[in-house]
Amino acid sequence: MDSKLFRALTAVLWLALPLTGLQYWSVWDQLPARMATHFGVSGQPNGWMTRETSLAFALVVVFVVLLALTGTLMRVRKPDALAWSLMAMLYVITGALFSINAALINYNIDGRPLNIVPALAVVFVASFAVTAIALATRRGIELPRQSDFVEAEEVHGSTFWALVLVVLTVVDLGVVGLIPLHGLRWIVSLPALLMVGAAALAWSGFHYRFTSHGVQISTLGFRLRSIPLQDIRAYAIAPWNPMAGYGIRGVGERRAYVWGNTGVRLMLSDGEVFLGHRQPEKIMNDLNLIRQKQGAPENA
Repeated sequence: MDSKLFRALTAVLWLALPLTGLQYWSVWDQLPARMATHFGVSGQPNGWMTRETSLAFALVVVFVVLLALTGTLMRVRKPDALAWSLMAMLYVITGALFSINAALINYNIDGRPLNIVPALAVVFVASFAVTAIALATRRGIELPRQSDFVEAEEVHGSTFWALVLVVLTVVDLGVVGLIPLHGLRWIVSLPALLMVGAAALAWSGFHYRFTSHGVQISTLGFRLRSIPLQDIRAYAIAPWNPMAGYGIRGVGERRAYVWGNTGVRLMLSDGEVFLGHRQPEKIMNDLNLIRQKQGAPENA
């Protein structure tokens, strides 16, 4: 039932396309032939389009956003809290696009001041909420602590991505300094907080602890996931598609902890987990070791 409802609500999001067209069509005769569609940091227009091009651009933006996110959501077989929160965020993004389009239309019809700060603020607040849910869900029960607890430990991070995110943070803060509007300045600074957090995650890396009880995944001292040994059905070295992104990925019954393009895929009794690592053979050896300790075959 949850799966059917989840897919139905995901499909409903595509109504955003005709509704965006309706936004323009309902006031088409009032729109100027040449619309202001781009604004500088001071809030003054510095780019224009014909109303036909503006409509086409709005439809393309909505289409690309829906295609990128609903494709992932439609593949979820067992929606969890993160999947539901991502869907809710997509509704928020769609609503923000409607709000921005409405503000743009109103500016061009009667010169009403353009204020997109509330719409962007809601989107960024939703982003922080989804990030928190991603860190807090599907953690499992913490494995028992013993003095001889750890059989092996591996770390998987990325100095490259940490530096990229730091550079992007500096660029973002540089842009903030150029914005004279206080509300917009505050909104544009919010992505810097997310990027600083992501840079710290990439620098610290994912820590995999292999014990006689299973595998524990953590970063920055925070436990992300505990996988009991009995839940691991099989595992194998596998590539990672860069198009799927890096960091903590996946929704529903799938999760990935990855900063590179290789790793080990664990098939579990309730889904699967991808452990990124530049030397996946080490992960395989560690998994074989803890299974041997328990008298289980190396890879069932």
